[in-house]
Amino acid sequence: MTCIDLPSADFRPHHEPQHLILDLDGTLIREDEALPGAAELLARYRERCVIVSNNSTHTASGVARRLARMGLAVDPAQIVLAGEVTIAFLRRSHADARILLASSDALRRHAIAQGCTLVRADADLVVLALDPRFSTRRLALMANELRRGARLIATNADDNHPGPAGSVVPETGALLAALVAASGVAPLSIIGKPGPLLFEEGMRRLGAAATRANTVVIGDNPATDLRGAAAFGLRALLVGPRPQAHAATLIELLDQLGGQYLFNESTSKVCRSVFTEVS
Repeated sequence: MTCIDLPSADFRPHHEPQHLILDLDGTLIREDEALPGAAELLARYRERCVIVSNNSTHTASGVARRLARMGLAVDPAQIVLAGEVTIAFLRRSHADARILLASSDALRRHAIAQGCTLVRADADLVVLALDPRFSTRRLALMANELRRGARLIATNADDNHPGPAGSVVPETGALLAALVAASGVAPLSIIGKPGPLLFEEGMRRLGAAATRANTVVIGDNPATDLRGAAAFGLRALLVGPRPQAHAATLIELLDQLGGQYLFNESTSKVCRSVFTEVS
């Protein structure tokens, strides 16, 4: 994997970022548990932060309720999810398409509410999200629609996300690999990070005061968070257990926000070393 160098913005040492784009799984939470420092970070930034996640299972309102049960108060308007952004993309770019959607019930209801035409056969598009009922039968249905001529769109390509006690939770990318192998058809579009659409929507939600110069991405995944931020022209920080991470926890990161470590040349160097590790 080739690293895209982080851009050289006009940051001065000891200036804290004014706005944050935050990853969700592995950064703020791990499954149904808030990670240390998450509540403090959200309280510190309040309306000056948004969550931008490759989650394709839930809606923003569902995630907000889930976070509230963990003690994290976030308005649904501050939550940008790959599943919902994919539906918006479909309505904008493929408004009349017949769509075979493999997804959770929540995303399916959202797609119908937004006006998508969902079908089980003769589809123009096969749209793959994290489908909790994914099976060989569903795989065969989607693969044969693609072989018949339908085009493939995926919400995201993450293979997994962090689970409890060091475990991993399979993600849409694992299902996508099976579908591509079965059909021989590559996706026309992958909507989520590291692509630009979620970052664009995140910046839009932050408002006119947020710029590439005063907004920082915080995440745990170099392949999606750091890579996507760099391609979009944003600086990014890695949190978690990787040796190259800027901080092991959000609590440590909170102590560093505003310090020289955040904005000196080590940010780009860490990005390069992280991408070298995962290449």
